[in-house]
Formats: sequence, C-alpha cells, structure tokens
Amino acid sequence: MMTPQTEAELAEMVGAAQGPLHVFGGGTRPIGRPVTGEALSLSALSGIVEYEPGALTLVARAGTPVAEIEAALAAEGQRLAFEPMDHRTLLGTEGAPTMGGVVAANVSGPRRVAVGAARDFLLGVRFVDGTGRVLKNGGRVMKNVTGYDLVKLMAGSYGTLGVLSEVSLKVLPQPEAVVTLTLHGVDAAGALEAMTRAITSPYEVSGAAYLPGDTPRVFLRIEGFAGSVAYRAAQLKTLLADLGQITQTDTPEESADQWRALRDVELLAGCANVWRVSMTPSALVDRLLPALGDALGPYQLDWAGGLCWLGADAGAGAADMHTRLQALVADPAINAGGGGHATLIKGDAGLRAQVPVFQPEPAPLAALTRGLREKFDPRGILNPGLMG
Repeated sequence: MMTPQTEAELAEMVGAAQGPLHVFGGGTRPIGRPVTGEALSLSALSGIVEYEPGALTLVARAGTPVAEIEAALAAEGQRLAFEPMDHRTLLGTEGAPTMGGVVAANVSGPRRVAVGAARDFLLGVRFVDGTGRVLKNGGRVMKNVTGYDLVKLMAGSYGTLGVLSEVSLKVLPQPEAVVTLTLHGVDAAGALEAMTRAITSPYEVSGAAYLPGDTPRVFLRIEGFAGSVAYRAAQLKTLLADLGQITQTDTPEESADQWRALRDVELLAGCANVWRVSMTPSALVDRLLPALGDALGPYQLDWAGGLCWLGADAGAGAADMHTRLQALVADPAINAGGGGHATLIKGDAGLRAQVPVFQPEPAPLAALTRGLREKFDPRGILNPGLMG
C-alpha cells in the first residue's frame, strides 16, 4: 500500500504509477464498484493547515480525520454545518472517516435541506490529477470564488478526476439552542404533508425526517437563538396540530443523539443491502414507494421526503431490486420531473461488481463525464470503474 506523507510524495507516486490505483482515505466508505489496482491511502496526509475562527474558514489536508476537525471547531463554538454522515455503523466498517473522503463523496447529512451540501461549503481544493500534476482551484477565504465550478466538480467525483490533497472549507457557528419536535402515528402520506408544511413555513426547520414502522414518527429540528427557537417550535406545533400528537425534545444532547441516528441511518444497519434514492418528495412518496409493493422493506425518509434509504436482506433478488429501483427513477410515469438517482450504498462485492452502482446517466451527460475523465485522468488510472 502506498501512503504518501506529503503532497509532493503523492504527486510522485501518481505520476510514476504503471497501472490502476485504488484511491481512498480512511477506508470507511467502500461505495461504488470494486476497484482493482494498487492501494493508495491518503490517511497519512493529515493535519489542519490553517483555521481562522473569525473568518469562518478552515484548511485541512485530505487525510485529516473528521473527528479531529470537529473537535477543533467545537472548541471555538463552530461546526461543519452540512453534517457529514458517518458510514461506519451502516456499512460495518472500521477506521477513521477523513475530510477528503467526505468531500470526494459529497457526504451531506439531514441539515442539507436547510443549508446545502458539502460542495456548497467548499472554498478551494488542491489535488493531483492522473498525470501527477498538482492543481489548485478556488481559495482559502469566502470572498475568493475563482474557479468555483471546478471546486464543486471535485465534490462527489469519488477520486476519479483527481486525488485530493487539501481542502478549504467554510464553517458556521453552533446554535445557541436546539429543539426537536416529534409527530407520532402518521403514515407516509401524512409524514410528507407534515414535512412539507414545516419546510415551506417561515420557521426555518433544519431537519425533517420520517421513520415508519410500528411507531411511525416525523422528526423536525429547529435551531438558533433560544428565544427564536422557542417561538418557532410553538408556531410549528400549532401548524401541525391537526396531524397528530406532538412531543418536544429540549435537551441538546438528546436531540443530537436523535439526529445522529437519523444521519447515520442506524435503522438499516442490520440490512445486507441498502439503497439511497433521491427524487422530488412527491414522486418518491406518492409514486415510487407504492410502486415497489411487497418488495418495499424497511426504509427511512430524510430531506423532507426528498431522500429515501431503503433496506433489504441478503438474497438472490438484490440485483433485480437494484435494476427495478433505477428503472423506476428513470420512468417518466413515476418521476415526471426527471432527475434523481438510486445508488447502491451497501452490498457485497459480487453485487457491486454485477450492477451499475450509480444511476446510469443520460447519453449527453455520460459523454460529458467521459470527456472530463479523459481530461483529468488521460491514463484512466484513478479508481477506474468505480463509478461505472
């Protein structure tokens, strides 16, 4: 395994590579098709380079553990507002999630519905392309947006366009108060109604999720100054009073535990196969879920109904389920507005090698993707085949 200590070493290793490279950070997110190649771990390229609490900016090397960054931010009363998911519980992996891995996979949690995704907090990146060149884009301060589109392009590219060596991020203050409202006893349609009312209200909800099952519950999070949070929580209770019983969690620690479990999809940790489906809330709840019929297993809704985590036990039907989900996302009768995707997040290597893990792209977009990869990785050595 290659473990560069510096950006210069990383560039030398990539430039000298004679074959495919399997690029990863902490190894906690084995998502995508299996990659055959020499292992290139960024875990040793670690450390916070620069942190300016007053400017709300942080620069860190790609292999820096997320926990280290969160601890440094917490000491200054700040946080990563996009709330990156920790995949270890769901996938049963070990190791330490890294900041480069978060950016490479554009990992965003429940707060995405209010503040945006990981890519929206990226100010700049440094990376090594497939020829061994060190490239940089963007900056280290919020006013510098030079090349901003390329910065966003690296987020969610899973190391197929370049190997991240350093990332610059915008951070935000932690809220003074947090309240979670829980609406009990609603079905999926009622949950969608509740989440839609909440997220379109003026009360600034920062999380809207739903757990079905024997005790179905909608979770709504309100954050901010204490007086504002109390007022908004009271108004939301009135707004949703006709939909069912509502309870309130006022303790920040208890709310944090609730949203950590939702963020990390702990409900589906015991499932052998897990899919992540993103569509418009109405298409997902009103059409896709009913279309699955008896094949619908345990699931969780997030992003006010725009994100669904679906679980299934091990079995020969996993490949068929995957094909069906991606076909439903592409079906205009189900997904009239188009867009969206169904991604296999958890499955054994055999299944991941058998199916297109990521939603197949329309031909024009696929051609653009191929062109970008040929530009940034002309030798095709960076995580080849991972994204299909």
